[in-house]
This record gives sequence, structure tokens and C-alpha cells, in this order.
Amino acid sequence: VAVHVLTLMAWSGDEPLKSDQVAESVNTNPVVIRRMLCELAEAGLVVSQTGSLGGSRLAHDAAETTLLDIYKALECQGVFSLHRQPPSPDCPVGVNIETVLGDVLEEVDTAVEQVLAQISINDVVQRLKPCRETTVAKKRHHKKEQVSLPEIRVSARSRRAKAYRTA
Repeated sequence: VAVHVLTLMAWSGDEPLKSDQVAESVNTNPVVIRRMLCELAEAGLVVSQTGSLGGSRLAHDAAETTLLDIYKALECQGVFSLHRQPPSPDCPVGVNIETVLGDVLEEVDTAVEQVLAQISINDVVQRLKPCRETTVAKKRHHKKEQVSLPEIRVSARSRRAKAYRTA
């Protein structure tokens, strides 16, 4: 989701985005987005401004922010995890499984981090460009020129108004 958020910010250029706009794109509650934006701001990946003209935007050029930066900002604890409770020391597998898997997990995490370090938000934007021209069953892909972010905002308002009318 954080990659989606930062990619949307890169897509919008210098225009700060409101959490409602971002939530509309992600299809989640704006509170979820605001919490994530706080973590991303603490990591120096986004800057936010309050007020009617406020919003959030990338703190740096999209080419400088890697997926590894995002991964670390959200304090991901690795791709996989070990047991929540220690396995039985009386079991021949349980007594050594964490040692064996710990080595494997370290290799996996290193490999994942190496890949994430090579992909920037700008790379994600570039990979989205061919998708703009393709339509997939039951999914809408928009050309940047077709649907502006203010239109997304209007769509969110109309959906909320409809929800209030039906409640």
C-alpha cells in the first residue's frame, strides 16, 4: 500500500494530495492512509502540510526513493518470521529448526532487500505507463490525462453522500 501511495504522489507531481484522495485510490479508509503517512514522514519520505491547501507529497525526487526505503520505513520484520512461541526443546526438529530457518530467512531477506534497493518509485511510475493503455476485465486503468485527482476527490464525495442517503 505504501508503494501505491508514494507512486500516486509521484504521479501527481508537486500537487499535494489529501488523505481522502489517496484513500480513494487505495480503496481504504483515510485514517489508514494518515497513519501510514505519519510513518513515511518520520522516515523523511513524505512531507505534509495541514490546512485547506495542505496535503502530502514526496519529500525527494521519485528516482531517489527506493522500495527498500519504504520497506525500512515501515519497519518490516523480514519476508517470513519464525515461531511466535519457542518450539519444544524435546522435539528433534523443534530443538534446531529456528537455527536452520534463521539462516535461510537471512538469505531470503538479503535477496529481497537487494531487489528492493534497485527499484525506485520512478521505476514503478514508468512500469505503470504501459498499463495505462491496457484494459483488463473488470478493472479500470486510466491515462493520466483522463482522470485528474480532483475528479477522484469528487467521486469519493459522491460515494460518501450516497452512503449517507442509503443509511
